[in-house]
Amino acid sequence: MAALFLVNFVRFVLIGLEVLIFARVLLSWVDPAGRGGIARFVVQTTEPLLAPVRRLLPRTGMFDLSPLVVLLVLGAILRAVG
Repeated sequence: MAALFLVNFVRFVLIGLEVLIFARVLLSWVDPAGRGGIARFVVQTTEPLLAPVRRLLPRTGMFDLSPLVVLLVLGAILRAVG
């Protein structure tokens, strides 16, 4: 029973992170400076995941591919978990 709870909790957290990263991508089109309260929360929550990946990836001009890479990794972990 505890193992099932743990698996569901991990899946819930991973899906929540995916939603936040997707929201960050959408917010980058609407409010790139992140001036709103929700935008600040999304940026502060996702930046610890995106910054290390952004440093590893080569520069691609104005495109930031780090959300795509993080979403792919989170999706792979989500599939492996359950």
